Amino acid sequence: MRNSEEIINYLNNLRQEQDVSISELARRVGMAKSGVSRYFNHTREFPINRAPAFAKALHVDTEDLLGIEPIAKDKLRMIPLIGTIAMGEPITAEQNIEKYIPEYMMDKYADDTLFALRCKGDSMYPLIPNGAIATIKQQPCVEDGEIAAVLIDGEATLKKILHVGKTVVLRPANPEYKDIILDKNHPGTILGKMIKYEVNFD
Repeated sequence: MRNSEEIINYLNNLRQEQDVSISELARRVGMAKSGVSRYFNHTREFPINRAPAFAKALHVDTEDLLGIEPIAKDKLRMIPLIGTIAMGEPITAEQNIEKYIPEYMMDKYADDTLFALRCKGDSMYPLIPNGAIATIKQQPCVEDGEIAAVLIDGEATLKKILHVGKTVVLRPANPEYKDIILDKNHPGTILGKMIKYEVNFD
């Protein structure tokens, strides 16, 4: 992916090839000329959220402008979004699945069992916001400091994992919440490791 300077240099080349002035470009993207000029004289970083408008104005794809390799369609997988969890059933059992969602997968996870969870509450805020969709790689153990999906009393929760001897500590990111201790009196099952999350701002 291009950095800010490389994006501006690429825009400059496109602009000159197409004989588009900075004033005209500003008009096309709906900005003041002074604001666009600051990008081109490198006194202000180029904002990624404006990339689609600039790409459209100069007749290129947003991915091309940002220098992002297009994602191959064969990397698309449909993974289950888990709703409620039936006790004693495998996590990806059909009765647990709310729906399937598309996921463009990295090669290293191509053969893994993956599922998604909808984050509820603010115990992991600001690290993970309420409503985010977390992608989980199913595995029985995770390393210290990794975020895991853990099943407690039929409810899946996301927490940072810490091991203290034979005890597993589930640590929230929000300091207003207390640690949860897993032991023989308070059992829980690690479902897998969170590998990413996405937030829908719509």
